[in-house]
Amino acid sequence: MPTLPSLFVSHGAPNLILGSTAARGFLSGLAEELPKQPQAIVMISAHWETASPAVSAPLVNDTIHDFGGFERELYALRYPAPGSPATAERIAALLQSAALPVTIDGQRGLDHGAWVPLMLAWPDADIPVVQLSVQTQAGVDHHLAIGEALEPLRNEGVLIIGSGSFTHDLRSYLPHRHNTVAPEPDWVSGFADWMDAALASNDRDALRSYRKLAPDAVRNHPTEEHLLPLFVALGAGGTESSARALHRSTTHGVLRMDAYAFGN
Repeated sequence: MPTLPSLFVSHGAPNLILGSTAARGFLSGLAEELPKQPQAIVMISAHWETASPAVSAPLVNDTIHDFGGFERELYALRYPAPGSPATAERIAALLQSAALPVTIDGQRGLDHGAWVPLMLAWPDADIPVVQLSVQTQAGVDHHLAIGEALEPLRNEGVLIIGSGSFTHDLRSYLPHRHNTVAPEPDWVSGFADWMDAALASNDRDALRSYRKLAPDAVRNHPTEEHLLPLFVALGAGGTESSARALHRSTTHGVLRMDAYAFGN
């Protein structure tokens, strides 16, 4: 039986789902990139930050509209995917075996970092979904370790998706929020090109130090929560796994919407 890869996707602004950008088109076809249909999905979203790892386990996922000031129709969208308490328990056991503390949240629903890409890729909302939180202050090594602990799930029919943004400077995004085709500045492309080369060569030492080594890293990620899901996906792909680029595009000039697969 084929093994599922782990994935990183960029979810962009919440209204990505209403537009006609290249990234939206890619996410709409994401399911076709996989060797088989997942039995469950674990989403590591930049929009759930906790002090230590937490995994969601509702019976049915609520849709969290964790944003303001966007089109009214966004707030009417619902993605009522079933939860999977059994998958949540399995994730907790794997993290505990790796000496990573974890709690299970039986109420948490899906924030837009999870439901926006899922609604595009699996619009029927029929695959069980759980979320796993990020710990922004814990840094890259912590999230690589989480991913490494979750690697066995890939052989158990569980798809691991880190959902964030390849670049994420909201201060520069706001002037272009109504212009999805604004030109990309060099400080965005330079950072993205450096990251792509490091991922393609599986240079984990460089990736661990990306904030010091990558050009304009701190400008592209003033805080790390939107890049940390990538490191969970990278860790889950296996230590010898280099990245396979699935998609590259830019929206609003400064939001790179790149996506990667690891481990297949």
